[in-house]
Amino acid sequence: MSNFSELGLSNPLERAVAVMGFEEMTPIQARAIPLAMRGEDFIGQAQTGTGKTAAFGIPLMEKIRPETDYVAALVVTPTRELAIQVAEELNRIGQFKRIRTLPIYGGQDIERQIRALRNKPQIVVGTPGRLMDHMRRLTLRLQRVETVVLDEADEMLSMGFVEDIETILREVPTERQTMLFSATMPRAVQELSRRFMRSPTYISIQPKEVTVPNTEQQYIELPEKLKFDALCRLLDMQSPEAAIVFGRTKRRVDELYEALSKRGYSAEGIHGDLAQTRRDSVMRRFRQGVVDILVATDVAARGLDISGVTHVYNFDVPQDPESYVHRIGRTGRAGKSGLAVTFVTPREMGHLRLIETITNRKMKRRPLPSTTDALQGQLRLTAERLLETVAAGQYFDYQPLAEELLEGSDSVTLLSAALKMLTKEPDATPIILTEEAPLAGRRPHTSSFSGGRRPNYGPRRTERAEASGYRRDQGYRPQRKR
Repeated sequence: MSNFSELGLSNPLERAVAVMGFEEMTPIQARAIPLAMRGEDFIGQAQTGTGKTAAFGIPLMEKIRPETDYVAALVVTPTRELAIQVAEELNRIGQFKRIRTLPIYGGQDIERQIRALRNKPQIVVGTPGRLMDHMRRLTLRLQRVETVVLDEADEMLSMGFVEDIETILREVPTERQTMLFSATMPRAVQELSRRFMRSPTYISIQPKEVTVPNTEQQYIELPEKLKFDALCRLLDMQSPEAAIVFGRTKRRVDELYEALSKRGYSAEGIHGDLAQTRRDSVMRRFRQGVVDILVATDVAARGLDISGVTHVYNFDVPQDPESYVHRIGRTGRAGKSGLAVTFVTPREMGHLRLIETITNRKMKRRPLPSTTDALQGQLRLTAERLLETVAAGQYFDYQPLAEELLEGSDSVTLLSAALKMLTKEPDATPIILTEEAPLAGRRPHTSSFSGGRRPNYGPRRTERAEASGYRRDQGYRPQRKR
């Protein structure tokens, strides 16, 4: 079974699938949808961008009746961005069956969410922190939930939400269907599935190669102080249509996107401290192509469903293999090729080699780009644009002036001058970035992909908790029945 037409969907679902342009199922959809339709529990190991939402969304919509006036399905996601994206796609899938999906997440007015919950959505998609808040307020009741989906379970557990997920799962009926999706399978995810799932079927889409096969992976070994100039030269050489630059900390992200802007690049930054309205604005501008470069922390970019990303630059080495997999999974999607370049200092080479071993993928070493390389890249881009203009016939109004100029100069001289004027030359505006300590001595755990426990890397958990909107001092307190 490879096409959606073979699923025997109801008319409303068939219409939605057709409108959304779905024809051939992705591997995760082909294996997960039949299991979900039969009401079975399963674990799907697959990356973001492989069609996971439709894999659980289509069976959900078939199962839920339009007249249902309670929350019948709960989808738990690690970040607010993913909650919004999942809810949007579920609403598209359920548009003709009139199944309503509501996203609830931190950073949005909780009173607004309470009013929306009173309209009785059949599906709720939420982050752990905000779900716990509504449970504490008794504005979200889960006693009749029939299906639970845990999306990006490894990410939620690495954020420190183990207890929260367990509390949420204890609030829903034991007689339910549970679907769990995870890019990796650390021991914590395996333990969660053992405790809260009923004989789940395990689905692995890429068992031999964890990372994205369509993404070329490269690294550059260089000192910390040369990273920014190297990044600018790569951007000039490669002229990415849409690129994500990953920084390790919020400070790094702020400094990077401001520095890129000073040098004339169209860049924006996103991290856990941004207000939701600002985050939405940044993502909208990036998706629309107004901004070419998104600088992000792992937290902010995790779960973002962004199409068309051509390049990923790891300005800082990822702190663990899971983060590396998620980062480069932003590109090389839907059969298209992508490029991921990682900057690594000499002291971090051991860390990089271990990531290669665990992900079973060798990165190609590339030399440090020079200023000449950057200029040649921009020259090639200018030449391509000139040829495209000629091919499109968009030059006739300028021919009289061109002929007049040729009377005083030869064509090679004039074209050379035009190339110089149109070509963006490397910008040497002085930039000062705060140095980040190398990862030497903080080696990732070798069993991260084979059931090992993820090590604690300090502030990462705090930022991720903030990104989901959860506040420990306002956590859920279950009401005891008297």
